[in-house]
Amino acid sequence: MNAPAAIDVAAHGQLTDTRLTVPGMRCAGCIAKIERGLDEVDGIASARVNFSAKRVAVRHDRGISEQELVVRLQKLGFEAQAIASNPLARDDRETQTLLRALAVAGFGMMNIMLLSVSVWSGAGGVTRELFHWLSALIAIPVVAYSGRPFFSSAAMALRYRRTNMDVPISIGVVLATGLSLYETLMGGEHAYFDSAVMLLFFLLAGRALDATMRNKTRSGIGALLSRMGRSAGVVQPDGTIVRMDADELKPGMLMLLAAGEALPADGVVEKGTASIDNSMLTGESAPEAVGHGALVHAGAINLLHPIHVRVTATGSDTAIAEIARLMDEAGQSRSRHVRIADRASRLYAPAVHSLALLAFVGWMLAGAGWHQSLVIAIAVLIITCPCAMGLAVPAAQIVASGALIRKGLLVKDGSALERLAEVDAVIFDKTGTLTLGDMRADVAALDSEQQSIALALAQASLHPVSVGLAKTLSERGQGPADVVHIEEVSGQGIKGSFAGRSVALRRPWQRSGTTSVDLQIGEETTSIDFADELRPDAGKTVTRLQAMGLSATILSGDAEQAVSDVALELGISGRGGVDPAGKLRALDAMKAEGRRPLMVGDGLNDGPALAAAHASIAPGTASDASQQAADAVFIGERLTPVALAVQVARRTMAIVRQNFGFAIGYNILAVPLALAGFVTPLIAAIAMSLSSLVVVGNSLRLARAAEGDV
Repeated sequence: MNAPAAIDVAAHGQLTDTRLTVPGMRCAGCIAKIERGLDEVDGIASARVNFSAKRVAVRHDRGISEQELVVRLQKLGFEAQAIASNPLARDDRETQTLLRALAVAGFGMMNIMLLSVSVWSGAGGVTRELFHWLSALIAIPVVAYSGRPFFSSAAMALRYRRTNMDVPISIGVVLATGLSLYETLMGGEHAYFDSAVMLLFFLLAGRALDATMRNKTRSGIGALLSRMGRSAGVVQPDGTIVRMDADELKPGMLMLLAAGEALPADGVVEKGTASIDNSMLTGESAPEAVGHGALVHAGAINLLHPIHVRVTATGSDTAIAEIARLMDEAGQSRSRHVRIADRASRLYAPAVHSLALLAFVGWMLAGAGWHQSLVIAIAVLIITCPCAMGLAVPAAQIVASGALIRKGLLVKDGSALERLAEVDAVIFDKTGTLTLGDMRADVAALDSEQQSIALALAQASLHPVSVGLAKTLSERGQGPADVVHIEEVSGQGIKGSFAGRSVALRRPWQRSGTTSVDLQIGEETTSIDFADELRPDAGKTVTRLQAMGLSATILSGDAEQAVSDVALELGISGRGGVDPAGKLRALDAMKAEGRRPLMVGDGLNDGPALAAAHASIAPGTASDASQQAADAVFIGERLTPVALAVQVARRTMAIVRQNFGFAIGYNILAVPLALAGFVTPLIAAIAMSLSSLVVVGNSLRLARAAEGDV
């Protein structure tokens, strides 16, 4: 009766996106329930859950408010909050609550087990009754406190006539505690306080471990966003400077960035020259010279002189925020294996309640009595919890994505790992993918003094050739000479003075087929050639991919000769002059043969091929369209993350298969035993809890999957 009013999307026209945090999500079944429940609402075009971030992204008509979405989620049995003021969507309170509950449960479990051991050892009569009463005094407050995460979630679901995984868990714990209290009051022989508290302890241990694992994976996002400047001095029309927080900045404002200050927004340099540390975006540790017209990004640090920067993008529109968003979505999973887990978990609630009821009725009809029948039903209720099945895929994908993020590769979708594991061929673009895409100098013929003089001159200019020369020399660890009176002459080069001699970087007197510059020191002139060099580990990466059974080839729009040279150097086949349609035709032909190609490219012309390939990876320097089309993005100059992605993806799917096998085997073995009455609630609690811990522990092995060089 409180359902949101039906909204005609066509009438309202425009859609908008809203993101909400849903900390109560526990498994794949919760994902399916939220997405299905929201999809049924008129006016909602799509709803997609990010399990790792505990978020749901809803695309809906503008007529639906954020509060209406929160209410709708509550009716589905999940508490939700807005995340507008919390870009990381961190929920430290949940982790702290779980840890406190875990500590209380652990304390209670140890003390109750000591009393239980005495009973198992033969204590009887008054002594047994006394120990049962002491156990009850410890267990009841422990269950009431440590069970809150499950009870509140179950109550929320039942309030709106829904069920979730916490409902049968809560029923099992309450029934075991209630039956034990009855036995204690009646002076009975058996009590199951130890079972109830132990079940809570292991369940809380699994959830606390899961929460810690997710926070650790997401810590990289916080570290990235923390690089952004908090405020900036904004130049006013009268020339005064007003300090403003980063969230108050608007595109078009003019910032004065002092030396040592971090940029709080993206912008274009309007005045001054400086050297900036842009390593957080490019992975390049050498400072980058910037001047008038240069694009600078939030998070970069100005190392030298003050510069004026015109703001072009702020907040979530900045490049660093976009990277954080990609990282945030790294744990999102819509793979085939997740869908299998979805269906299995969807059947869980009705199946487990039916099995427990069947066990109770069956054993009553068999004459076991209500007490024994209830004990067996409780054991069935506890042992069938599908935690292991629900965690099998997300746990593995989250750990693998976190490991790859630390190596500089952002996986945008958990299903991408599944597809990356299946690829059997790799197609590379050339410029900007196999090569660095910028000019690098051949300085092998220069001695140390010549290199230091060249660096001093080159780093004073923003000409691409000078930038390339400065990068090359900086990477070699070369320091600049003490060149004075440096002056750049438009169209001619840079000149200065060193130790009484005139020095200069000049345009060559005679043009050749390659880009070059003349270094003049006194009367001596040395020519320096430039080339778009291969990435330093391109050959090693191709070799590694071939060792994994993947064929490699180059498809590029560059000249045939240039592509042939690179292909020959790498020892692979290559074809130049291929337009976007030609790349698509090549991919379609491979797929028609049953191949599963991985496309690695960066340019706008690679966008269609990246989208059409079985899996795709783009460098962080690629165009926005290419990054959007790709399944993963790698940062920095090294190409190794491409091979690493395939290696970790294969390892991840092996772990997923192991997790599924274990979860299925556990249920095949445990459920019949519980139905047959061979499992007590205590053993059921231990078995179910350990099954979840085994899956999480097995998935954590992936944390080291990306370590070591490939």
